[in-house]
Amino acid sequence: MATGKVILIGEKETFLVRVLNKKLQDAGISHTFITWDVNTVNQNWEGTNLVTLYMDEGALPPENVLHFLMDKMAEDNVQMIPIGERDEVNYICDHVPGELIYTTFIRPVDNDAFVKTVSEHLQKVQEGEFRKSILVVDDDPNYLSLVREWLKNSYKVYMVNSGLQAIKWLGKNKADLILLDHEMPVTSGPQVLEMLRSDEETRQIPVMFLTGKSDKESVMAVVALKPEGYFLKTISREELLEKLKEFFILH
Repeated sequence: MATGKVILIGEKETFLVRVLNKKLQDAGISHTFITWDVNTVNQNWEGTNLVTLYMDEGALPPENVLHFLMDKMAEDNVQMIPIGERDEVNYICDHVPGELIYTTFIRPVDNDAFVKTVSEHLQKVQEGEFRKSILVVDDDPNYLSLVREWLKNSYKVYMVNSGLQAIKWLGKNKADLILLDHEMPVTSGPQVLEMLRSDEETRQIPVMFLTGKSDKESVMAVVALKPEGYFLKTISREELLEKLKEFFILH
């Protein structure tokens, strides 16, 4: 059975909302109904894996609540299922970024289909399907293992130990971000970046350099290549996770 936390948000707990609650309860899915109020959402947010936004009788969530939800979902990589009449659902789809919406349901809701969809989504969350993917490119196997250990609980992490292996890997796979060692033998980080930027398939993939050199001249040389950012290899686990989280929220 898929596990996770679902919050069902609506203007008030109507009969139809109670029906959905009962269906989720019968399916063994942990869930909570809350009204669309910023403080209430914030108090009940911790551990949320999926938001179900229920719009009954033409009611739409207040703009400040919708913006707050979008910020929280983007920050924690959580998606939403809007439920309502077609016009209401279309309104949400027009105002919420597409990557934050898992699917939609038009009223009247097929309750069994809804519960099945929620269960499938939670299963995907468990399996890490919605995690961002990061390709780490470094010729030092010890550093690769360290970074993988740091990131594996938050991201899908892939590792290669040379620039040419990175190009080959990207020919068959996709990454949301590349962490690229600046100083590598044979094919250096800057050369790899140049190859990535010259290929239509990879030119849009964000690249952040990893560098062991912290002197001003070396850092300026890295910045001049215009990557999306860079990290010193002396960075702590906590700082790296925080900066990656900030990056994905902004992008």
